[in-house]
Amino acid sequence: MVYLSLGSNLGDRAVNLLEAIHQLGGLGSVHAVSGFYETEPVEVNSEQPWFLNCVVALDTQICPKQLLERILSLERAMGRRRLEPKGPRTIDIDVVFFGDLVIDSRGLTIPHPAMQHRRFVLEPLVEIAPDVRHPVLKLTARELLAALPAQGAAVRRYQGG
Repeated sequence: MVYLSLGSNLGDRAVNLLEAIHQLGGLGSVHAVSGFYETEPVEVNSEQPWFLNCVVALDTQICPKQLLERILSLERAMGRRRLEPKGPRTIDIDVVFFGDLVIDSRGLTIPHPAMQHRRFVLEPLVEIAPDVRHPVLKLTARELLAALPAQGAAVRRYQGG
């Protein structure tokens, strides 16, 4: 099982996420999708619109490197332009976990190296897979979320609109 974090802060964010989820179905079987969460931009230098984020559980037979290539192609097809680091984006898809694999290679690090610090990843992940275990830290998603400080970037359940 692969867990992917999706985010969008340009255009119709909800439509972008739904389209990406639909396209991910071509890479395997979408097993679960969290609710959408509206999140304050973090780690950025410029003013940006808030993100809409979710987490998807994908059952796939594609190897990690090929999955990354297909995800990057999907992002480009949906209008993602990498004009500045952590800039605004129509869609962003990160591999959070790929089963219990640990990969640290040029261009691909699994588990995602910052996921344990990101409430916008952990809240939706806990919604669909609270007991999935970080293969390096040996903590569950629920435990990682509980360890985050109460203050920080705002993350709230999206009610639509």
